[in-house]
Amino acid sequence: MCRVFAGQDPAGYKQINRSVRIAGHSTSIQLEATFWALLDEIAAGQGLTTPKFLSQLYDEALEINGTIPNFASMLRTTCALYLKGHRPEPEEVAVLKKIA
Repeated sequence: MCRVFAGQDPAGYKQINRSVRIAGHSTSIQLEATFWALLDEIAAGQGLTTPKFLSQLYDEALEINGTIPNFASMLRTTCALYLKGHRPEPEEVAVLKKIA
């Protein structure tokens, strides 16, 4: 039963650091390669680069929640929501593409 998980390619869970600019500050985010691949896919689906998507996500989450205690964890759960089928409305995507 667990062979499909236990036998996965170790490259997928290799830790990767990326430097991005969020809220005007350069920062480094460390995530597993699989999460970066998903974030790249999510961003591309919205017509954004991954750094632009991360910055937009951060700004919106801050506006909605007032604080983001752990942005890396939020990015992982964003990927989980995406895999569960959660997607922005087409109107939201159109607005993002105009901004980009």
